[in-house]
Parts: sequence; C-alpha cells; structure tokens
Amino acid sequence: MVHGRFSELGSIAADNGFRQADSILFDFGISSNQVDDPERGFSFRAEGPLDMRMDPNSTLTASQIVNEYDVAELERILREYGEERWARRIAQFVVARRPLRTTRDLAQAVEAAIPRRAWPRDINVATRTFQGIRIAVNDELGEIESGLRAALSTLKPGGRMATISFHSLEDRLVKSFFNVESKDCICPPQQPV
Repeated sequence: MVHGRFSELGSIAADNGFRQADSILFDFGISSNQVDDPERGFSFRAEGPLDMRMDPNSTLTASQIVNEYDVAELERILREYGEERWARRIAQFVVARRPLRTTRDLAQAVEAAIPRRAWPRDINVATRTFQGIRIAVNDELGEIESGLRAALSTLKPGGRMATISFHSLEDRLVKSFFNVESKDCICPPQQPV
C-alpha cells in the first residue's frame, strides 16, 4: 500500500512501475481509523485537538482556520464546503469564543450558534461545520479533481474508473467531471473515454 494524495496518482503510479492501469477505484472521504482517533481531531464525538489533517505533514490545521480566519472567510468555508445554512451565525460565534483549542470547543460553539429548535434530526448539529473545515484543511475538492485528471491520464484505452463518494459535494464534482470528459470528445486512441 502506498500513501499519497489523489493529485500524486500519476507520479505514484510511475514510481511503482505502473504505466497504465486497467481500472482505478477512488474511495473519497475520511477513513474510520481517522475519525476514531481523537488525536486526529476529525470528530466531535471525542475531545481532541483541532487538527483534521489527513496528512499529518501538511501545514494547515483546523485550529488555524478556526482561530485565525475572519468571519467572512469562515462563513464562506462553512457555506461552500459544509453546505451549512447557519454559516454566518456559526462563524460569528466561533470568532467570539476564540481561542478554540479542541473539537469539543468547536462543537460547543456550533451548538450555541444554532437555536435548538433548528438542530437537524438526522445528523449531529456540528456535522456540517466539521465537514466544511475538514474539506478546507485538506483541499479535498481540489485533490479529487486533480486525482480524477491524473487517473484519466493513467488509465489505458478501454480502462474503467469508479468512485465512491460520501457527500453531495464529492458526488457533484465527480458527475461534472465525467460529464465534461465524456462529451464531444474527438479523442486520441489512447484516451480511455
């Protein structure tokens, strides 16, 4: 097994002797191992540091976003990546409660920001906020798009690509990519479309 970013797929394949692949399967999102380890800071279920980095060697952490970004940028992240309708109010509460040090601190800020009657019934009230911040920390959508492009170059003609997506942002990105790449292609014979 090789660990790396989706955007590194081409170089990882080349470094490991794969010129072209018959098939590629992407499983987007975080693993249960990452969520279950409180020290990784992905979950509101157990107290841990505000980290959320998939790659511990990356520099940007959830703590930096939560404690350094202004209200407008926090709101954008929560609205765009978390699809959170309470994004502005949550961003305001987060900024007002700084410094936030733990996942519990962040979850409590979200709980305080959203009126109890508006809490979702099907997911934890902090789910969308954690998703938005995690996506920003890891540039997940950029990585997915880069990975899909790298996969297209790595597949042999007639090859297959499959994806497993966890949430609607990933799903829309993948569908859009496949839609664009399969239309009006006067493709070279080596293109796996």
